[in-house]
Amino acid sequence: MGGNQTWITEVILLGFQVDPALELLLFGLFCLFYTLTLLGNGVILGLICLDARLHSPMYFFLTHLAIVDMSYASNNVPKMLANLVNLKRTISFVPCIMQTFLYLAFAHIECLILVVMSYDRFVAICHPLHYTVIMNWRMCTVLASTSWVFSFLLALVHLILILRLPFCGPHEINHFFCEILSVLKLACADTRLNQVVIFAACVFILVGPLCLVLVSYSRILFAILRIQSGEGRRKAFSTCSSHLCVVGLFFGSAIVMYMAPKSNHPEEQQKILSLFYSLFNPMLNPLIYSLRNTEVKGALRRVLYRQRHI
Repeated sequence: MGGNQTWITEVILLGFQVDPALELLLFGLFCLFYTLTLLGNGVILGLICLDARLHSPMYFFLTHLAIVDMSYASNNVPKMLANLVNLKRTISFVPCIMQTFLYLAFAHIECLILVVMSYDRFVAICHPLHYTVIMNWRMCTVLASTSWVFSFLLALVHLILILRLPFCGPHEINHFFCEILSVLKLACADTRLNQVVIFAACVFILVGPLCLVLVSYSRILFAILRIQSGEGRRKAFSTCSSHLCVVGLFFGSAIVMYMAPKSNHPEEQQKILSLFYSLFNPMLNPLIYSLRNTEVKGALRRVLYRQRHI
C-alpha cells in the first residue's frame, strides 16, 4: 500500500438519491412496511405459542422463519429509515461490518430454513404414515440448530475475508445499508478471492437449496395428484403453494442480485432488488402464510374468541 493511504473510520451511505419530498414519502412507506413486518411476524409467533394445535414441526420451522425475518429487517431497515430523514448519513466502519455480517448470516439462515420447510412438507405429503417418526422433535431441533450454526459460520468466513483487506477509500457506499458487494468497493486491494467465495457461497446456499426445494415439490405435486379426496388435495396444495410463493420471492431476488451479470443491473436497480429480500419478503411472509393457511386463520379466530370471553 502507498504511504498516503488512510484507513476508513466511517462511511457515508448514499441510500436513495431522490428529491427531499420523495424521501419523506419513502420514509413513511418503508416505516409502514417495517411496522407490518414486525407486527405480522409477531402475530405468527404469538399464535404458534398460544395455540396448541399449531405445535407441529411445520409451525416450529415457521417460528424460526418469523424470527429470522424480524431480525433480518431490523438489521437493515432502521438505519435506512434514519438516513431518509437525516442530512448526516454516516455509519462507523465497525458497525457497518457488523451489519454486513448479520445480513449474510440471516440471509443464509432463511435459505436453509426454507429448504427444511420444503423437506417437512415432502415427508408430510409423500410419507404421511412415517411423518411423526421421521420429523420427530429431536430431528426438528437438529435441523433448525444446524441451519443457524452453519449460517453464522459461513457468514464468519465472509467476515474474516473482509477484515483481511485494507480499507482506504472511497468513503461512500452507494446503497442504503452495508451490503457486502458495496463494502468490497471500499477496499484498496485485490478482492477477487472475496468475489470467488461469494459466488461459491451463492451456488452452495442459493442454487443448491433451490434445486432441493424444486425436487421436493415435484415429488409433492405427483403425490397431491394421487390424493383421492378433493378436500385433501386442496388443503395440501394450499399449504405448499404458500411455501412456494415465499421461496420464489426470496430465491428469485437473491439469485438475480448475486449471480446475474452485474452489467445488467445498475446500482439503483440493485438497491430495488435488495429491498425485496430486506423488507418486502419479511413483510409478505406472514401475510402469505396467514391468508392462505386455514389453520393459522383458525388459530387467530380462537385466540380472539378467548380474548373476548375473558
